[in-house]
Amino acid sequence: MDHYVPKDQVTTLLDHGLFTSAQLLGGFLVSSSTGNSEASPQLKAESLVLLGDSFFKEKEYRRAIMEGIPSKAKTLQMSLMMGKLYRYTRHTRAAAACYKECLRQCPYIIEAIIALAELGLPAKDIISLFPQTPSRSARAPFDHLESSRWLQHYVEAQCCIASNDYKGGLELFSELLQRFPNNIHILLEMAKVEAIIGKIDEAIMNFEKVRSIDPYVVAYMDEYALLLKTKSDQSKLNKLVHDLLNIDPTRPEVFVALSVLWERKDDRGALSYAEKSIRIDERHVPGYIVKGNLLLSMNRPDAAAIAFRGAQDLRADLRSYQGLVRSYLALSKIKEALHAAREAMKAMPQSAKALKLVGDVHASSTTGREKAKKFYESALRLEPGYLGAALALAELHVMEGRNGDAVSLLERYLKDWADDSLHVKLAQVFAATNMLQDALLHYQAALRINPQNEAAKKGLERLEKQMKGVDPDAPEEDEENDVEDVDGDVEENELL
Repeated sequence: MDHYVPKDQVTTLLDHGLFTSAQLLGGFLVSSSTGNSEASPQLKAESLVLLGDSFFKEKEYRRAIMEGIPSKAKTLQMSLMMGKLYRYTRHTRAAAACYKECLRQCPYIIEAIIALAELGLPAKDIISLFPQTPSRSARAPFDHLESSRWLQHYVEAQCCIASNDYKGGLELFSELLQRFPNNIHILLEMAKVEAIIGKIDEAIMNFEKVRSIDPYVVAYMDEYALLLKTKSDQSKLNKLVHDLLNIDPTRPEVFVALSVLWERKDDRGALSYAEKSIRIDERHVPGYIVKGNLLLSMNRPDAAAIAFRGAQDLRADLRSYQGLVRSYLALSKIKEALHAAREAMKAMPQSAKALKLVGDVHASSTTGREKAKKFYESALRLEPGYLGAALALAELHVMEGRNGDAVSLLERYLKDWADDSLHVKLAQVFAATNMLQDALLHYQAALRINPQNEAAKKGLERLEKQMKGVDPDAPEEDEENDVEDVDGDVEENELL
């Protein structure tokens, strides 16, 4: 019975005007395995009514404040509101004090738990705030045997994620999901983390599961859009954006998703959508990330760096560090790039991606290649399945003329990864080594996995010219055969 969710606590949260937390806790109530199977239909109906209440009241939020509520209730609602306001204005300690006050009164304010985890409070400190004895004001005591165990696991999961221990967080969320099957909030949190650590297929599966349970969810759907783009799944991306526009065209996630959709058609249009998402909610991190990446692709690294710093100010996200490093390298600001990469490493000591980032900065100069190699190798020791580091290390081997090492490294990954970028890299190495038939096979394999892969299309075009004995860099009418130079060009242009 360690996954009992007290129904009356949802009512308490609603009475206090804490609608988002009521909504989140209501989700646990409705998805609880006991709530689903053993409970009477009446109990299930009551739970759903409570969840409905919380959704409805979220829309009535401003009116609820004006109508005047009892001062005791107002205190709790105001504590949460003050916490948010202090946080927005970067008064971190004052914000933490308000959130703590909320949890001392009622441990189920899930927003306060998430906020304190993001502010860096350890799980044990958050759990110690929960009332140990029944208080007169609470409708029911916080029972440490029944309902508290899942909530403590939830706190631990959020603290893991906040401290970039994604593996630990994912394990805890998976355990919670067994107790609360089909819980949308947990599925979304898991999908978000899976996307961060590169488990793209798992993340997509969880996002799809959420949409099948509740097709009207908008939260995190921009993150889902970004994943669909990496998979070049244009039809699913089209449908997602169409659905989101019909659900609520005022949400920032919708405009980030629109930006992702438009990127292939029109950079400027995509950029204006990303900017609109930030205008709607200036605290929406994916808006800044998408804007920064668009500006980089438009060759505006100065402006991109500003966007990534905007994201960074809100939340240290690996993608904002990656964007900053790419922006600074594009501006040849090596010192700043190294500083940003080291910051990422400090913030995420267990992240292979952060190690690779430091390697990328070293690899950008000829003198730093030996150091880069060490960082890439460390990243692969920490996370042997990290394809990004393997590709970067292979590229380094090629730069140093160790094409054989590059091939054997990449071929080790072929066994486990059906990845188009892996085949492209192998094709490029084979083309540079003048093993044209092997290169052809890998370009074709890449295009079978992802027909939209631009690098594979361009590479194949060059390769076909090479195989006909034509210099791929010569003007169309020039039929000279100059294979030696071609190898050098492939190495320079394609791999650097």
